[in-house]
Amino acid sequence: MKNLFNCNSIMSMKISFIFFSLLASLLFASRSVADIIVIKADGVVNPVMSEYITKSIDEAEKEKSELLVIELDTPGGLDTSMRSIVKRMTASEVPVAVYVAPGGARAASAGVFITIVAHIAAMAPGTNIGAAHPVGVGEKMDKTMAEKAVNDAAAYIKSTAEKRGRNAEWAEKAVRESVSITETEALKLNVIDLVAADLKTLLDSIDKKEVVTAAGKRVLQTKDVKIVMKEMGIRSKILDLISDPNVAYLLMLLGFYGIFFEMTNPGAIFPGVFGAISLILAFYSFQTLPVNYAGLLLIILALILFILEIKIISHGVLTIGGIIAMTIGSLMLFESPMPFFQLSLKVVLPGVLLTTLFFFLTIRLAVKAQKQKPVTGAEGLVGLEGRAKTDIHNEGMVFVHGEIWKAWSDGPIKAGENVIVEKVEHLRVKVRRS
Repeated sequence: MKNLFNCNSIMSMKISFIFFSLLASLLFASRSVADIIVIKADGVVNPVMSEYITKSIDEAEKEKSELLVIELDTPGGLDTSMRSIVKRMTASEVPVAVYVAPGGARAASAGVFITIVAHIAAMAPGTNIGAAHPVGVGEKMDKTMAEKAVNDAAAYIKSTAEKRGRNAEWAEKAVRESVSITETEALKLNVIDLVAADLKTLLDSIDKKEVVTAAGKRVLQTKDVKIVMKEMGIRSKILDLISDPNVAYLLMLLGFYGIFFEMTNPGAIFPGVFGAISLILAFYSFQTLPVNYAGLLLIILALILFILEIKIISHGVLTIGGIIAMTIGSLMLFESPMPFFQLSLKVVLPGVLLTTLFFFLTIRLAVKAQKQKPVTGAEGLVGLEGRAKTDIHNEGMVFVHGEIWKAWSDGPIKAGENVIVEKVEHLRVKVRRS
């Protein structure tokens, strides 16, 4: 019995060992085939895109992914955001591929730096890359400062290209001369590694390719590997949306409307809360945009002039001044040669017109309220018609507005005659014959 028991125990241990070995091998197999993460960076290179890409690299490293693919389409953007992305890509332990796609996409300005620093640089047919000349955002650079900026950017992109074994001479020309080339020219000039019609073609082409990451050399295993598409989160999408200068401008106007309405109608609550939130979001956007504070002050001046028109009847002079100040301020608000950092006239003109209409209607209502005859209290009796209850000369009684009042008049009025109230003094009314 003892031997039988020992045999059973040994058998159970063997079965357990085999079971856990199989489980471990399955887990190891599922983990050994690391997935490929694909993200889309479409739009201006700004703090939101920088955060999105850097967090994606962090996540890829945490999950030990085989590769991170960035599908890029950008007209350029902020230098600080671009450098943040480049630094994170350089320090990445996971290989990063930048794929300029789909057809018609571009990697311009800051996008050139991001593409060149990638471990794998690829472009889709019908795309282009280049025009990386630095441009002052939010401030005008003199000749010396512009030259310094160009030299700094040229040295930066040249060192990056040399590190990845790409055409450093062309990269420098992209900065100094703003040259731009197609995908086929980029391949011939050794600016990119390959041209791929789609993502699958790209992954199949770079299979078994050796790259050097911050963790050392690595041979890519990209054929028939699971692809995980990861989109930008709701938070990032909202922040990216409000970073658009046109959206920031509208948020600022809505904020002013809300605060103004709350000030003129205390206790409404909702307009004040909505206005405060809109202004905070607008000021967040201004941190990432080339704001010209002279333009912002002109817009604030315009709003002050509109408000003063309610208090001071200037026969439209203040309103006209407000319209002029707001139009000029709106056009000056974002000062940048880059079109994606400029306000659209399709937004400015309706914004000015709606603001003018808003305050015009407010002024009309205020003037109408000031001229409106009182309907309550003693002042509300003036002009009302009543009936003499007694004979009236120096003293008498009248029935007005459902009440009996002491009254006097300049001339005699007989009881029963209709009268009109002229004024009220010390709970007595002065009346005249109707």
